[in-house]
Amino acid sequence: MISASFSSSPLISGRNWNLGSSSRLCVRIGAFPVRELGMSVPCKRKFGSRRSIRASADHDDPLLVQAARGKRVSRPPAWMMRQAGRYMAVYRKLAEKHPSFRERSETTDLIVEISLQPWQAFRPDGVIIFSDILTPLPAFGVPFDIEEVRGPVIHAPIRTEDGLKALHPIDLEKLNFVGESLGILREEVGKDAAVLGFVGAPWTIATYIVEGGTTRTYTVIKRMCHTAPHLLKALLSHLTEAITEYIVFQVKAGAHCLQIFDSWGGQLPPSMWETWSKPYIKQILDVVKEKCPGTPIVLYINGNGGLLERMKDTGVDVIGLDWTVDMADGRKRLGSGISVQGNVDPAFLFSPLSTVTEEIQRVVKSAGPRGHILNLGHGVLVGTPEEAVGHFFEVTRSLNFNTLFPDRPIEVPTLVA
Repeated sequence: MISASFSSSPLISGRNWNLGSSSRLCVRIGAFPVRELGMSVPCKRKFGSRRSIRASADHDDPLLVQAARGKRVSRPPAWMMRQAGRYMAVYRKLAEKHPSFRERSETTDLIVEISLQPWQAFRPDGVIIFSDILTPLPAFGVPFDIEEVRGPVIHAPIRTEDGLKALHPIDLEKLNFVGESLGILREEVGKDAAVLGFVGAPWTIATYIVEGGTTRTYTVIKRMCHTAPHLLKALLSHLTEAITEYIVFQVKAGAHCLQIFDSWGGQLPPSMWETWSKPYIKQILDVVKEKCPGTPIVLYINGNGGLLERMKDTGVDVIGLDWTVDMADGRKRLGSGISVQGNVDPAFLFSPLSTVTEEIQRVVKSAGPRGHILNLGHGVLVGTPEEAVGHFFEVTRSLNFNTLFPDRPIEVPTLVA
């Protein structure tokens, strides 16, 4: 059951969510068939022809989904990476009561509560599930801990053929808390925001599994590229299959949109990224596009200035730009045929609010009037003033493409009751 702390929530009160470990949560979207969590059938079979459903319901999709697909919208939608977290006083208070990050990110009622905290406070256009890219690892044979100082720790890193034997197909039943949370979030925000799921890219997940945790040098896995390429390819192939299934699972559960974080892809030279990351991301996209057509996929790489054109070749719908890439240059390099996301420097949120406003307007004008999701160029920094985050979203809601681009008026269809 949802904990008592939810009883006073204006978004949750009055609901009786049964979240037992053996339960199945069904979510009905209008008159369409329900989504039943824990099932392994592909999205396409579950919904029949989802492409035809989406074609008839585009006008009902959240603003973020429409922008991700390159549809004409009146303003850019906005959300923030790490928009739920330690910068919020309400989160810090909850974390004092539940000090374990694993507990907070693997318990349905806590996931929902934390995910909705920024939604209740700021009303972003996207609500991303509170989770971690390492969350699915135990479900396919890689246990991990999170230590206070070291962060994520994998006590048995995979660096040999014997290590590969510990891997097995992903057991999605062990991730029901993710599916249940996405279903509840979909119900709670309705059409007012998009629910976002996310995964780590195979290369990025492999860095943790091979290095045994976080690293600043990536020397072990980079050496493996040359000394044991067959071993690394086997690991990446297994991760690709698991991550693909995990994405489909999240879409079935209620995610409107998925973001792939290749957080450490930018640590590779472009030629090595072409070999050790791009093919596996493309494999994921090929399957997801077939099983879940119409679901926008965002690809974000930290330090991606040298990879933009290569990222486009993966087949993603949206490319997230980090703050070191000039938005106008990024848009010029990528063209208008793909949507972009970003890319305000997170440090701007420590500046005067007038400066934040100016930077938002600069980024939006640089991105153009179509196919842009406003975001930061990285996650919200610890210590960021909540007032600045609220201002970010207020400014975004006040924008209008017809005002910003008077020479390129945007015609948004008017719905007739």
